[in-house]
Amino acid sequence: MQPITRISSREVYRNAWMTVREDDIRRPDGSAGIYGVIDKPAYALVIAIDGDRMALVEQFRYPLGARRWEFPQGTAPGRAELEPTELAARELREETGLRAGSMVVLGRLDVAPGMSSQRGWVFLATDICEGEPDREHEERDMHCQWFDRSRVEQMIVSGEITDAQSIAAYAQLLLTERNG
Repeated sequence: MQPITRISSREVYRNAWMTVREDDIRRPDGSAGIYGVIDKPAYALVIAIDGDRMALVEQFRYPLGARRWEFPQGTAPGRAELEPTELAARELREETGLRAGSMVVLGRLDVAPGMSSQRGWVFLATDICEGEPDREHEERDMHCQWFDRSRVEQMIVSGEITDAQSIAAYAQLLLTERNG
């Protein structure tokens, strides 16, 4: 069966972090339709581990109207595309002040493939050195804290951590460790 085909596209919104477009499409059965798509650059998410401790950041997430714990993650400024390992090191340093002697790819994640083109890289950071964060203006209220792994798992189960990317990344870590 033929996949969905884009007939035309128009940008309906743009800011420093994303664009929104509306595409006229042709479905596999030949019927016409529209599709709204949010385009964002690739992001990197970093699970920093030091012994049995994991670094999490907490920040206010405006769309939710609440503060949330998650693994450090983000995109490059101005929708730039950076090499994934460089982006991961940048995000880790910027949000936490941490630097990693080792940065290993655990996998990829698609944020919301039904509405967004954004994809992410998940990294495991070890051999950690601490320093001062260099946060962007929007991240000034963010803070970083170390948690024992068992506490991170409790936070996921209890709903203190609800960030889908963080939970999926943790699952990738567990599966990587289990499968060697």
